[in-house]
Amino acid sequence: MGPTRANFIQYAPAALAVVPLAAGPWSALAAAAAGAGAWAVGASAPVLRSLIACGLTTTGCGIAASEVLAAGMNPLIALGLAVPAGAAALAHHRNLAGHLPAPELTPVTTGAGAGTGAATGQTSQAQLITAWWREYISGPTQTEGRVLIQAGANLEHLGLEIDADHVAFTGIITLPQGQQVRVKAADIASVYQIPVSQVELGDPKHYAPNALPVTVHLKVPAEQPQIAAGAPTTPEELWAAYVGVPEGAMPGTTLTLTRYDGPLDWEGIATRDRKAIGTVNLQDLAGNLDLETIQIALAPGDKPSQMGIRVMREHALMHGTMLSSVLDELSMDSRGYVRAGTYVDGRPALLPLAQPGSGARHLYLVGGSRSGKSGLLEQILLSAHRSGIAVILASPQAGTIAGASLSAYLGDGLDEAMGSLRLAYAMMLDREARYRSPAFPFTDPLVLFVVDEAHMLLSASSPYHDEAKAIVEQLTRRSLKRGIGVVLATQTPLAEDLGNSTVIRSQLLIGGGAVFLRCAKGQGSLVGANAVEGAEGIDLSMIPSQWPGQYAKVADRDMSGLATEVAAAPEDGTFGLGYLLTPGSQAVQFRSLHLDVPPVSLAGGERPVGIEDCDAWRERDAIAQTRMVDKRGKNLVGSLADLLAAAEAAASSQEPAVHHNPVGLHAVPGPARPGGAPAAPDGQELIKPRILELLQEHSIPMTAETIARKLEIPATRVKPRLSELKKRGEVINEHGLWRAA
Repeated sequence: MGPTRANFIQYAPAALAVVPLAAGPWSALAAAAAGAGAWAVGASAPVLRSLIACGLTTTGCGIAASEVLAAGMNPLIALGLAVPAGAAALAHHRNLAGHLPAPELTPVTTGAGAGTGAATGQTSQAQLITAWWREYISGPTQTEGRVLIQAGANLEHLGLEIDADHVAFTGIITLPQGQQVRVKAADIASVYQIPVSQVELGDPKHYAPNALPVTVHLKVPAEQPQIAAGAPTTPEELWAAYVGVPEGAMPGTTLTLTRYDGPLDWEGIATRDRKAIGTVNLQDLAGNLDLETIQIALAPGDKPSQMGIRVMREHALMHGTMLSSVLDELSMDSRGYVRAGTYVDGRPALLPLAQPGSGARHLYLVGGSRSGKSGLLEQILLSAHRSGIAVILASPQAGTIAGASLSAYLGDGLDEAMGSLRLAYAMMLDREARYRSPAFPFTDPLVLFVVDEAHMLLSASSPYHDEAKAIVEQLTRRSLKRGIGVVLATQTPLAEDLGNSTVIRSQLLIGGGAVFLRCAKGQGSLVGANAVEGAEGIDLSMIPSQWPGQYAKVADRDMSGLATEVAAAPEDGTFGLGYLLTPGSQAVQFRSLHLDVPPVSLAGGERPVGIEDCDAWRERDAIAQTRMVDKRGKNLVGSLADLLAAAEAAASSQEPAVHHNPVGLHAVPGPARPGGAPAAPDGQELIKPRILELLQEHSIPMTAETIARKLEIPATRVKPRLSELKKRGEVINEHGLWRAA
């Protein structure tokens, strides 16, 4: 077998060193031939420079030797000229170590060298391996500026294993007695330019400290994608291997297929033997099945030990449900539900607006920009209109709700939206005063109080934060029994959007349902502080804004001009795609109805459902301008009489919007005195009736200090009167809170 490329580059200078003794001037031609050969085999630039220098040196020595012999001088002088040529050849060999390419280990010979100290009898591959080891790891040679990995750590008992697609060498790293091997696998991998995984070192615990076996795989066969014997392939096998295991998303469950149309299109039922499955983390389940989250949908069943699973190649809700096609389902049914959209399994997604025999229902709506939140609000306004429900609408961002004309009262803009909040609270106080008598029939219409972008009123940065938070907390707690439901829409599920009030969120979820649409990245997680029972593990930011394949569709540009009459199709985006959570159930993926026609156009041109004629409604304009808390954001107005008095005072004031003490003495109707004079603040018997009337007007217990502040009487005079009333059985004290008996 002929010499290899490395052999040629390595031994050509040695031949040049001998040429001066025999060839004379012909050594120039020999040097040129060696240089041309090195260039032809593709030697690196440093190797070529070293070879040229060696050739020039030997050429000069050859010419000088020829002249000496021709002049009849002493032949020993000519022989001495070969010494510089030999030195140049040795220098070239030193320069080869740092610049030779990776060893081209071809199956020349399968054998073993005697070690780093003896290169005699080694194959070219073994010589290269040994040279690299000595140059970078053990020495004794050491190039300037290069630090050896561990001097003296020789590679002994070198052996080669060469096949068609595999090249490896083995050996023992040996040090003098008393020293310890510190060469690491990463060091060897860096020298031979291979992955660390291809270096195998023996366990030092099983060998002498100064002798450690090593195996280096210089070339390994390419890995072929294969399915290991017994690897899971069917959905049932995948489920058993990754989902039903203790560390899986649904431990202890088994899967029973009910439909199978391919690995990405099947349905099944997960069952846990006589144990509840509990909440399921959708992200973990998608990871177990190696799918995208949007490809999986869960469908809780009647049994807590079962859960429906659906895997989709193309999402079932991609084509949507048209609003105009389900017009008859928008009106409230006998159970108080309206059609809000379609579940992923094709069933109608129903939303509660009322509860027969109990009152109204709340709704918590979350959705970021371009998620379909405004469209769902318009749909709710239409359903309320068709169901005979009056609407009070608060829209801090003016002009964002296209169906605002369906509301009985509209607060458009930040200040006006706060006025809507005050009016809704006044309506609740009015109904509380009128419904106190058991004989009063519940004939007034249901009222839906809708707040879009509620965070603009409730967040800590809002100028109305204290007042709005106090009002909404009371509304969500007390309004359902009075036939007033609250719909709060925010952009994120973060607690800050609800004024950091756990009361508001808990009451919304207890008193109705919740709709969760897409949110911005990092703001849609329903875990941790934002956890919602029944929606654990859902990250709303994982809902994509486009269906798979839509980017290619958008890239196909149409330059014919703007089509002004073209309407968006459901496939153009994931508007309205999210999760619907109703009381006592798990959040289920759904999509709201696609507004193929404007909802307001389906109202038939009818006037909005009106609110009953009552004191709060008649004084709505004054109430909307009346601040209901003091400067500290405390002492919310607690009775309709106080509120109307404060509104009347605000209307006659030059600064009607600022009323620092709306619940003062003049706002509390006391017993009439001769000549119309108000009750005198002095006298024990005159204080007791006022205390009783105040407690009867309010439906919430109060402390003695609060009563004193509302009546503008010192607490030292109020407390003894409360004790006297308690002895009479006219008031009750529970943990420091007083209320009428």
